[in-house]
Amino acid sequence: MSVLIKKYSLSLFTLTLLFVVIFISYLDWQNSHRGLTFAMLDIGQGDALFIESPTGTQILVDGGPPKKILSALASVMSPFDRHIDAVIITNPDQDHIGGFLDVLKVYKVDRVFEPGTQTDSKTYQNLKTEINNKNIPDILAKKGMRLHIGGGAMIDILFPDRDVSAWDTNDGSIVAQLTYGSTSIMLTGDASIKTEKIILAENSGDQLQSTILKVGHHGSRTSTSDAFVKAVSPTYALISDGKDNKYGHPHKETLDTLVQFGAKILRTDILGTIIFSCGRMGLCEIN
Repeated sequence: MSVLIKKYSLSLFTLTLLFVVIFISYLDWQNSHRGLTFAMLDIGQGDALFIESPTGTQILVDGGPPKKILSALASVMSPFDRHIDAVIITNPDQDHIGGFLDVLKVYKVDRVFEPGTQTDSKTYQNLKTEINNKNIPDILAKKGMRLHIGGGAMIDILFPDRDVSAWDTNDGSIVAQLTYGSTSIMLTGDASIKTEKIILAENSGDQLQSTILKVGHHGSRTSTSDAFVKAVSPTYALISDGKDNKYGHPHKETLDTLVQFGAKILRTDILGTIIFSCGRMGLCEIN
């Protein structure tokens, strides 16, 4: 009887081990075949973008206004995941950084990138203090930087190309291009037409062409010039804005420009969080 029990136990152990090996192999295959996730989070009037590379590197571009970001992140991250590889501050205005103090309380952040524009707001000063207290590397983003985030996905910094410490915070916004295979996403922060002109002068149309345009400054008429949209030539234009916001964003002029160049407009005030899942060959699903 004991011999039969031992044989049964050995068979059960072998089957269990085989199942575990198959399951781990499946997870490895799934991870190696998953694509890029790009989400514009619904945080009201502000900006917050979530990026996850095919290898699982997670980037948060802007944190929206206070008390909005954590619930939005819960829609795209596992509740057991408490790590973000990098935070990018496109500009230090409240509607872009207000949520980062909440993020730093809950998540371990490996590094921070910012443009170098300055503000004396209490929110920004408190954030800088917390970054320093947690010994998080605080890196000045500059044109020419390329962040390899895994699986062939990369982020190229297009602006600032100079010292913008004395610039208006919108004019000095970080502008970057996220690329994965044949999919590219133009990230513009609150960059103004002034900034767009500099980027147009320094880059060819082929370099700027992107599948998705994160529309600058929530669709304000101060961004998204005809020349810039023509060069980027996006299939999709994403606008992060709060419902019935006091600024009237997005402005009609901006919407008209996007329609003129054939971009399909997606807005958080209408659709909520917008998630793109993109494969290497450029096929993207919208959730």
